[in-house]
Amino acid sequence: MAISTDTTDCRIKLENITKQYPGCLANDNISLSLLPGEIHALLGENGAGKSTLVKTIYGVVSPDQGKIIWDGEQVHVKSPSDARDLGIGMVFQHFSLFETLTVSENIELCLSKKQLIAIENLPEKIRNLSKAYGLDVDPDRYIHSLSIGERQRVEILRCLVQSVKLLILDEPTSVLTPQEVANLFVVLNKLSAEGCSILFISHKLHEVTEICQKATILRGGKVISTCSPREESPSSIAKMMVGDLAEQDAGYSKKEGSKVIFQAKELNLPTKQPFGTELKKINFDLKAGEILGIAGVAGNGQDELMAAISGEDGRLVNNMLFLNQQDIGKLDAGERRQLGMANVPEERLGRGAVPEMSLTENTLLTQSKGFISNGLVNWKKVQQHAQKIIDQYKVKCHGEFSDAKSLSGGNLQKFIMGREIGQNPIVLICAHPTWGVDVGAALSIHQSLLKLRDEGAAILLVSEDIDELFLLADRIGAVCDGHLSPLIKTDETDIEQIGLWMAGSFIPESLEATQ
Repeated sequence: MAISTDTTDCRIKLENITKQYPGCLANDNISLSLLPGEIHALLGENGAGKSTLVKTIYGVVSPDQGKIIWDGEQVHVKSPSDARDLGIGMVFQHFSLFETLTVSENIELCLSKKQLIAIENLPEKIRNLSKAYGLDVDPDRYIHSLSIGERQRVEILRCLVQSVKLLILDEPTSVLTPQEVANLFVVLNKLSAEGCSILFISHKLHEVTEICQKATILRGGKVISTCSPREESPSSIAKMMVGDLAEQDAGYSKKEGSKVIFQAKELNLPTKQPFGTELKKINFDLKAGEILGIAGVAGNGQDELMAAISGEDGRLVNNMLFLNQQDIGKLDAGERRQLGMANVPEERLGRGAVPEMSLTENTLLTQSKGFISNGLVNWKKVQQHAQKIIDQYKVKCHGEFSDAKSLSGGNLQKFIMGREIGQNPIVLICAHPTWGVDVGAALSIHQSLLKLRDEGAAILLVSEDIDELFLLADRIGAVCDGHLSPLIKTDETDIEQIGLWMAGSFIPESLEATQ
């Protein structure tokens, strides 16, 4: 792959990387460099060009022009296999692991024949690396039996087995407890001390200021700034990313709810999925004029809880769910919506919106009141309402006829939030409202949720972003293995306690022993 020589101290150097897609200049003459052992943040709003750039480094995307200099030599990285041969590893935000295979089998799938021959005993090598880096991963365990944090360690181990020299991490802490984040940072600092370069993509700017030595900030496909994060604050970095909009989220006043609007009583529900989580005696009240935050590591029952409350689960749960004292356990999702419930699911495309449908058509999916008369759709009214959402929430798109799949994640999320909030629900259940969303879009979504709360709605907010929950929620709790912790006023607890609850410290040993 080496085609010429260039003397440099850099581990990797990008020179004028440019990538054009139809109607979009994703990367516009981007240059950056990483030294051996440097932890370097790549920051920017959704659509700024981060994903395209790291996919270029990892061989998923071919640039239209520009150079990649690796350890002093210009290289062409034509595939992820080429990248791994050089010593480049990447851990994507959504893990690429086979649930029915063991840790060792998953790691073996990514190794070349040459690498497998060089490794005499793969399980033993995994154990040795796991011990050396404090990763605590058993090569014989099946992936489906691992927590999200353990799965991430498997992804990192997969890179370490290949003697990685550059590790690319995409939103690595978005699904981890605070304790797991601290452990991950120990591993990253150890790798850095040994000379491994790390490219760290994150929207959690306080983590960037904690662990990164340098940051490159993209906007509109261009490098607009570089900085030393440890000499900055999260707010000053946010301002570089999105301008004055970043006078944001410093803290919001907490409120105490009034009348109980929604109740879950002894909610027990077996899982429908092979690797799902059973709900076990879930009890809570949700009050008008409050945001109730539920924290938890992915896979601990949040999805099942949301599906049961929204009606998507489809199974009868009589005498367990109540809206204004009415038993809604036998009602389907549409009937619950008619009573004043709205739902923002965790999956934008496929559940929150139909990818191939226009924003106008997606508007009609969850609300028909005022748009249908005598069985006929008044499309003009629907179009006007879709355009109103676009204007009010500053959704970047080509208009109300744009397909949902054509929008960036952050802009589609703003549209879905606007569609649901626009129905003036008495109860809004909302999952991961700012997952993978940039600073500006997150601010807009936060303010919309707080405005709805202040207007008297009851909001159930489920998120793996514990900082977001502490920012927005008036009361907070956590789920672990299908159990719900006690609920407490947010200003009467701290991240450490909720982090322990996320790990199950509130579950009595007698209950753990019976599972």
